[in-house]
Amino acid sequence: MLQRTPIILPAFLSLVLLGAGPGQAEAPAPGRPAEDERPVWTFTLENDLTNDTDRYFTNGIRLSRTSRVGDVPEAVVDAARPLIGTLGSVRWTVGVGQNMYTPSDITVTDPDPDDQPYAGWLYGTVGVLNDLATGAGRRTQTSVQLSLGVVGPSALGEQAQKFVHSIINSPEPQGWHHQLHDEPAVLLNLERRWVVPSEPVIGDLRADASPHVGLALGNVFTHAAAGLTLRFGEPPRYDYGPPRLQPHTPGSEYFAPREAGDGFGWYVFAGAEGRAVARNIFLDGNTFRDSRSVDKEPLVADLSAGLVLTFGDVRVSYVQALRTKEFDGQEGPSLFGAFSVGYRF
Repeated sequence: MLQRTPIILPAFLSLVLLGAGPGQAEAPAPGRPAEDERPVWTFTLENDLTNDTDRYFTNGIRLSRTSRVGDVPEAVVDAARPLIGTLGSVRWTVGVGQNMYTPSDITVTDPDPDDQPYAGWLYGTVGVLNDLATGAGRRTQTSVQLSLGVVGPSALGEQAQKFVHSIINSPEPQGWHHQLHDEPAVLLNLERRWVVPSEPVIGDLRADASPHVGLALGNVFTHAAAGLTLRFGEPPRYDYGPPRLQPHTPGSEYFAPREAGDGFGWYVFAGAEGRAVARNIFLDGNTFRDSRSVDKEPLVADLSAGLVLTFGDVRVSYVQALRTKEFDGQEGPSLFGAFSVGYRF
């Protein structure tokens, strides 16, 4: 039964994500001044140092730019339209990033073959974000993102980790010569998120919920996902939640300010996501060559919680994440933190 799950769920989620037909672009939401529509630059860093570990998914870094509404090349919209459905308020995003994965013991020159292989992933992304009003204050946010890059020595994971460890005086990793081989890395992410209007809870403080489903296809990741995020505080009415790296929400770097005249805002959040995994190159190993690999778990869950602060045109967030075991013999769950800062420029 578990072997069939990663095949059945992507087919089901494809129907959900592609259910709407093409249409015309929507103007920015009523009541939002034109100055709200500015590009957002976001820097995100994920690392397990916050949990005093150095293993599995150990570091990720990303820089991205999300456009204002409507400022999207026609060719990009045309390419994404079969996947995003009826057009609403459309933005696009571009970015570059690097992820690193290591075994639990980086001090040995020949790592345990039953442990997470060393791997680096260097990639660039282009994506389209579609925010569509569906009535009664409800919205659907559909994202499609294409990542192209490389996994292997050319991703410069070894050089990056050794450089950082030399600065923070951590042990030098010894086993990178056993990392995955060079391989072109292709990944297509799709996600649909349903945004329920926030409701007053205590005074001006509000709470909202946003369920989502997602699909990843490619030689890097192939999985189906479903999850839910709950927020409480003063959440902006038009954002995609706190930004996260692959394989999480494409386009979550976008944020809007609070109501006009309110320079400061905050919210806390908690979320959960489950994934049915058909492929994870960082566990399955190279696609076309023999390499280190482990037996992966077909079902993986992420739990997260954190805080988001908005200061005028600046947003700062911190996310604490727990990822359940991803392969047989894994010592425990993965724990890592994610810090990001975004600026509406």
